[in-house]
Amino acid sequence: MTYQGGCHCGRIGFEVEGRIDQVVDCNCSMCRKRGGLLWFVPRGKLRLATPEADLGTYTFNTHQLRHHFCPACGIAPFSDGRGPGDVEMAAINVRCLDGVEPATLKVVAFDGKNK
Repeated sequence: MTYQGGCHCGRIGFEVEGRIDQVVDCNCSMCRKRGGLLWFVPRGKLRLATPEADLGTYTFNTHQLRHHFCPACGIAPFSDGRGPGDVEMAAINVRCLDGVEPATLKVVAFDGKNK
């Protein structure tokens, strides 16, 4: 299935391909404040409709993940970086996907605070 997503003001747009089996609710310092629910996909399944130069990007801690946000409205629709096995991955905030109801998804807690 292909999902459309983006930020609140529409400056960031993307589509992502895959099946949402579960989402991750992480308690690290970033995710706790942002409140996203994350769906991990291979980076190649995410296609930006927005030039990458238009994204705001934030890194912290090990600086391995690039947390992207809209400089206009502040919404953070996805992050990307390398996952296990050095594979390029994207963490999609499912709250930023059109037509997806988070309450219907299987949510798995992840203790990022203590990792």
